[in-house]
Amino acid sequence: MDIIKKYFPLLTDKQEMQLLALHDLYTDWNTKINLISRKDIENLYEKHILHSLGIAKVINFKDNSTILDVGTGGGLPGIPLAILFPNVQFLLIDSIGKKIKATENIVQQIGLTNIKCKQERVEDENNKFDFIVSRAVMPLSDLVKVAKKNIAKEQHNAFPNGFICLKGGDLQAELNIFRKKVIIYNLDDYFEEEFFRTKKVVFLPNF
Repeated sequence: MDIIKKYFPLLTDKQEMQLLALHDLYTDWNTKINLISRKDIENLYEKHILHSLGIAKVINFKDNSTILDVGTGGGLPGIPLAILFPNVQFLLIDSIGKKIKATENIVQQIGLTNIKCKQERVEDENNKFDFIVSRAVMPLSDLVKVAKKNIAKEQHNAFPNGFICLKGGDLQAELNIFRKKVIIYNLDDYFEEEFFRTKKVVFLPNF
């Protein structure tokens, strides 16, 4: 938790308690289903929670914004973001039922009321959202094809509505199709740990 407080020092007591509880919950669920790489569970806060919160270094979601987390797996980046933004509404979807069951349980255990979880493919989701977030789920061009329909037209935030994706490595080939429309934020501008040297937040406004 120290690494979270290092970069997010203004957490409320409730947010701290919720974030602290994630350690035991993820550790327990990871013995039943592979939510996080087994070798990585000891790095939960740096490589998963803080990584998810990298989005919050780029955009401060306004209250009552709506966010769709596509391919949430074990609730990442949705759960950490929902803790940080308690007045923002999140829908977390994944096609794998066991992962959604685990995510729902974690959400209930820490008392998050601004998250709904659903087992489904994004192709079958028809609601509109201000932003779609994802964490290394699929190439951005594929995500745009299946989820562009889910971006709302009416805007509430400083950023235009669109896609916010956590990605790593060399993204030139993947993002070349979008040319100048895409904006890349390097997470090592915000976090000093070695892990973030190649990690990025990729923002693509809806167009």
